Amino acid sequence: MYPEGLTEIESNYTSRKSRVDGINHVVQFGLQAWLRDLQKNWEAFFATPKEEAIQQYRDTIETFVSPDFTYDHVEALHDLGYLPIRFEAVPEGTLVPIGVPAILIKSTHKDFAWLVNYLESDLSAGIWHPQTVATIAWNLRRIFEKAAEVTGGPKEAVDWQLHDFSYRGQVNREAAASSGAAHLLSFYGSDAVVAVPWVKRNYPGDNGLIAASVPATEHSVMCAYGRANEIDAFENQLDRFPTGILSVVSDTYSLRQVIEDFLPRLKNKILSRDGKLVIRPDSGDPADIICGTEREFGKGKDFYAKGAIEALWDEFGGTINEEGYKVLSEKIGLIYGDGMFAARIEDINARLKAKGFASTNWVAGIGSYSYQMVTRDTFGSAVKATFVVVDGDERNIQKDPETDDGTKKSATGRLAVGTIQNTGDLYLIQEAEPWQIENSRLLPVWENGKFLKEYSFADVRTNLKRNTEILVRTGVLS
Repeated sequence: MYPEGLTEIESNYTSRKSRVDGINHVVQFGLQAWLRDLQKNWEAFFATPKEEAIQQYRDTIETFVSPDFTYDHVEALHDLGYLPIRFEAVPEGTLVPIGVPAILIKSTHKDFAWLVNYLESDLSAGIWHPQTVATIAWNLRRIFEKAAEVTGGPKEAVDWQLHDFSYRGQVNREAAASSGAAHLLSFYGSDAVVAVPWVKRNYPGDNGLIAASVPATEHSVMCAYGRANEIDAFENQLDRFPTGILSVVSDTYSLRQVIEDFLPRLKNKILSRDGKLVIRPDSGDPADIICGTEREFGKGKDFYAKGAIEALWDEFGGTINEEGYKVLSEKIGLIYGDGMFAARIEDINARLKAKGFASTNWVAGIGSYSYQMVTRDTFGSAVKATFVVVDGDERNIQKDPETDDGTKKSATGRLAVGTIQNTGDLYLIQEAEPWQIENSRLLPVWENGKFLKEYSFADVRTNLKRNTEILVRTGVLS
């Protein structure tokens, strides 16, 4: 359907609009993993005998095209023996402002310019989710860091303050792995074990600690002991895991009974352990359960009025930090893993602060509500063509719907990305001159079937941390 004489196309992948209040940058992440998968699949295509490869293609595509559709272009591509495409991108881990392209896709052979947007759907499907989750996790880390700074919590505690519980809520294992890796750019705590081999496979290198978790019960474990013997479940876990952090789900029946009855009875065992017992409620309103409420929850109104953190303080005590906030004993802690999102986390931190507790007294478990209930439209991510060459005529092209609010108006011409000198933030350059393209922050990463630049996971983490620090220091980020 392209014009006769088409020899070149340039397209870009850009996040065009933020639907999340307060987020105006998106973390560049996931391209390298997608490119590895792309390379593997196309190498398999080229390694398959031509007749067989074309027949496989014909069997798949024939019901999607017109009856007189020909396969000459696919046969010619097989004869070529490689994918004539070039990808340029900002370094993975970069914070890219809304409206600035993170990736350019260019054709490298005059006969196969059609391949650029042929790859659009698969590229978008492969990277929008990890990119979006990486951005959400990064934003949540900033929320925790700000609260810790105000209430005197140690910054290193924030590394573990958001724990990934989202695996079971993801659409499949691959989504859980890529999303889990995106979470790990900002935190270390995770139960998405599949993220670790995904990282090792797609971002190899000297990555140090990728992720970690702790021994933790679930409701089936607690129920297996029987309601009348729930305290035995606690005691047996304390005996089986005498050292380190141990997490025990604590509201299978009554959180109040666990904190006001079981924990006092097991207090000597808890205090004598070389480690911390973490209780885990995961039902009810999280802010009310953690921080307290005047509402009635059945028995023990006084317990629910003061909340779990204050109740643990009353039983186990702790210390007062330099900022004057209470810090629970190192022997006891709390994690809450149900229905967590930015506004709720901010509310819990604010309410703890008002009660005189440091924000680092608790850990949030993040699930599919925040990491799976997102779409490509969360940040308006899309691939659009901006430049073509037809019969030697260079054309700057642009989508510009008159019925749109301006969000869908695409860039035009050859593109480049520059850096604002006094802030370090990025900006888009349209109809770029050769010298601007030469100095663009969009760097070649893959061309004609081969990687030109690869990142370790440690590189991506470092890039994200350094980029954040620069933008905070220069006032781009508050």
